[in-house]
Amino acid sequence: MRISATVAAVSGALVLSAFAVPAAQAAGSDAGSYRADVAKIREAAHAASGKAALSGSTVASPAADEPYALNVTFSNVKVHSGKPIVVGAAAHVSVPVTYTLTHGADVDITASDFLTGPYIYKGTYAQPTNMLFGEDAGTCTVTSATTASCKATIDIYPGDGDLSNVDAGAWKAGAEAIALNGQDPTSTTFDITKVGLADQGGFASPNVTRLSKLTVNAAPEPVKKGKTITVTGKLTRANWDANNYTGYSTQPVKLQFRKKNATTYTTIKTIKTTSTGALKTTVKATVDGYFRYSFAGTPTTAPINATGDYVDVK
Repeated sequence: MRISATVAAVSGALVLSAFAVPAAQAAGSDAGSYRADVAKIREAAHAASGKAALSGSTVASPAADEPYALNVTFSNVKVHSGKPIVVGAAAHVSVPVTYTLTHGADVDITASDFLTGPYIYKGTYAQPTNMLFGEDAGTCTVTSATTASCKATIDIYPGDGDLSNVDAGAWKAGAEAIALNGQDPTSTTFDITKVGLADQGGFASPNVTRLSKLTVNAAPEPVKKGKTITVTGKLTRANWDANNYTGYSTQPVKLQFRKKNATTYTTIKTIKTTSTGALKTTVKATVDGYFRYSFAGTPTTAPINATGDYVDVK
């Protein structure tokens, strides 16, 4: 979900600030409990630091209470198996993440109130402009006395405002762990100083890209050999600001042809989309086969091949 990111310092380690929990997702769910617990710990860590928020607001003075630095580190963070994270205009996207958790002998990662999970962030670790988390805490399998192999998911809801168009492109990954140690964040007797927090960023993440769509229509059909075939189409991509699909302008797109009964396409020419994403070009009819447009993609937008349109040449 989209947040207003801030930064705090806990025992010398940078800790990213709290994030909001939509009521629709939080009510009566384990996911909501996980998000709410993490949010409260991060909120306290930020307040304790006395740092200014990115929005320009300030904390008058550092709070006396803060979580202690938990003896946990992370490594081998792998987001979506390294593949670009492609997100459409509205549909929920679940991104798998695996990582290794290393901890001190004093940390009980099997405790029922030990929480860990990954996240991805846009911008820098010190000043992220957006952060995305999972609905649920990660699960870990103990591999030694001080290490565990963990897995989790990051949940993206573009229809709920998790992303804006400016978020497309490069992101980084992080992971966190919280030891509540019997403390209930919803209780009036909650003692933040008895809660441990570890947060580590700077891990590689694949780009978060906008889902693209591409159409093609070759006409007339059938057509006499030697006559002109007009091939039209349109390239659009997810608009996260409006939750729809809009034309992708001035992009190079290949017109390709595959003969009937052949298995591969050959590029005929490359043209550019118009300001509205439209495509139009002409070719001479030679043999029966399929025409398609092919877009190679950009760092912000996923590649796409249109479904071939068959033309019968008489």
